[in-house]
Amino acid sequence: MRQRNRRQRRTGARESRDRWMITYADLITLLLIFFVILYAMSSLDTQKYQIVTGSLSDTFKSGGNPVLEGGTGVLDGNQGNTGSSASNGNNADGSTNGGATGTGIPVPNDQTAEHQPSERELAFREQEEKLAALMGVITQYVEDNNLGEQIFVADKPQGIAITLSDRFLFDAGKAELKPPAFPALRQLSGLFRGIGATISIEGHTDNTPVTAASIYRDNWELSGARALSVLRFFLDSERLNPDTFQYAGYADTRPGFDNATAEGRQRNRRVELIVLRQLQENE
Repeated sequence: MRQRNRRQRRTGARESRDRWMITYADLITLLLIFFVILYAMSSLDTQKYQIVTGSLSDTFKSGGNPVLEGGTGVLDGNQGNTGSSASNGNNADGSTNGGATGTGIPVPNDQTAEHQPSERELAFREQEEKLAALMGVITQYVEDNNLGEQIFVADKPQGIAITLSDRFLFDAGKAELKPPAFPALRQLSGLFRGIGATISIEGHTDNTPVTAASIYRDNWELSGARALSVLRFFLDSERLNPDTFQYAGYADTRPGFDNATAEGRQRNRRVELIVLRQLQENE
């Protein structure tokens, strides 16, 4: 009898010592579930996040007062301390956590996840589309009419620059437009009519002084008079809106080429029509 009792005691002691494995196995299972949840939320998928938080909320509800929804849970034990500020999405310094919940897990915001362009960005894109279309039409017109030596088009930071050679527009030392230039100017006026941008007309000369027989005192007056002649054509002949134009004469102060060569001086004698960009991307 004594031996049998000793065996029963030994068996019972062994079973009591092995019970820690049950607790250990439960702990490992919970850790596995925890890491699976972390992995599922690491993709920042809104639908997955809502499913997980909804499941946890249902699990931890206590008497109709869910812990994850700000009920009488651990964070509600000390009202007014840092726990309360964390539960309403504020940091200790008064700053907000953006899309964070009381649990400290960031909630993806649909408005920030997918960038919505502002009105200014939309206006800038529309402006750039119009300027690109304008440049394409003018370039095609120049090619179709073999005006590559007389009209030059370039996309500059301030806008689309249309450069007209003085030989194409004027006689030497004069500011009256030549009739052969009218068709090209009419083509430009039709494009300017609906562009919705300011056009700057700028006259330029080379560094050669005007002759004594000239009616202009110097290159300042000559460059300004040439720019004004082009402006008058658009306003008087084509009836364009004067509010969309500005003009200036720069004489030889803004050369685009070397005035030391005859070719450079010829290219510096020009009138530039610049369709100005009203909006800048980084303003």
